[in-house]
Amino acid sequence: MIGRLNHVAIAVPDLKAAAATYRDALGAKVSAPQELPEHGVTVCFVNLPNTKIELLEPLGKASPVAKFMQDNASGGIHHVCYEVDDIIAARDRLLAQGARIIGDGTPKIGAHGLPVLFLHPKDFCGTLVELEQRSA
Repeated sequence: MIGRLNHVAIAVPDLKAAAATYRDALGAKVSAPQELPEHGVTVCFVNLPNTKIELLEPLGKASPVAKFMQDNASGGIHHVCYEVDDIIAARDRLLAQGARIIGDGTPKIGAHGLPVLFLHPKDFCGTLVELEQRSA
């Protein structure tokens, strides 16, 4: 069902500083910041030859990432994102197997302009998992 690793997301307290670290210290190509109000975050992507690192910063105190940052003030790995061919079929299969989808189960549009869903970390070895439908 799952395809390739799309990205690993790292929550950070200061997106500009984190982007500068990846760009200046590691020589990585970093995208421009992008606000995603529906998800409560501002993100940028570190582009690697085989995947991406998503740096994300809470967008306001109501952000779901704000709680993570309270518990992890210096940041840390927030989630991993895997690609799927059909997000609705993946959701339905996972629900039938007893997995929990975060939210109401309706995919939202993510940073890449594609549908995404998040799976409860208690069902996936303590890891928050994002599923992103592959682009055609």
